[in-house]
Amino acid sequence: MADGVVRSVRIDMGVPDLRPSSLPATIEGDRIVDYEIEVYGQIVLVTCVSMGNPHAVVFVGDPDEVDLAHAVPIVENAPQFPNRINVHFVRVDSRDHVTMRSWERGSGVTRACGTGACAVCVAGAVTKRTDRQVTATLAGGDLELDWNDDDHVYMTGPAVETFNGVWPG
Repeated sequence: MADGVVRSVRIDMGVPDLRPSSLPATIEGDRIVDYEIEVYGQIVLVTCVSMGNPHAVVFVGDPDEVDLAHAVPIVENAPQFPNRINVHFVRVDSRDHVTMRSWERGSGVTRACGTGACAVCVAGAVTKRTDRQVTATLAGGDLELDWNDDDHVYMTGPAVETFNGVWPG
C-alpha cells in the first residue's frame, strides 16, 4: 500500500481438489490428467482441477488460434462432466509463465478467471509442464499464482478502482 492506496492483493484460494468426484466427473481414477476428449475429430488432453468450481485445462500451442465458441461447448458439455465444466486453453511460455484464454460454463468467453488461473497453475505442475509458481497472462491482465508447500494456492493480482458512486439513501 502506497499513499493509502492498495495496488495488489494476495488471496488464499484454498486447496485444489483433483478427485473426479469433486467436479463432478464420471471418469474413473484418482485424478484426471491428460484425459483424451474428442473435439471435431481431434483429440485434446484435459487435466481437471476443482477450486470449489470445476475446471478443465487444455494445453495448446496458441490459445488465440482456438475457436472457443465452437470447440469449447463440446468440452464444457461432455457427458463426462454432468454439471458442465469451465474450460481454459493454455500456452506454456516457460516454466514460470503461461498465457491462457478462459470459458466459463454457462457464460462463455471471459477476460479473466481467478479460480481458472489457479487451476491452470495446479494443472501445469501436476503434468510437469510448469513449476508451482507461475504468472498467468489473461486478457484482463496478469495474475501471480503459487501452489504453496501448504497445498493452498495463493493468487496475487492488481487492485484497481473501476468506479465509485453514492448510493441513494
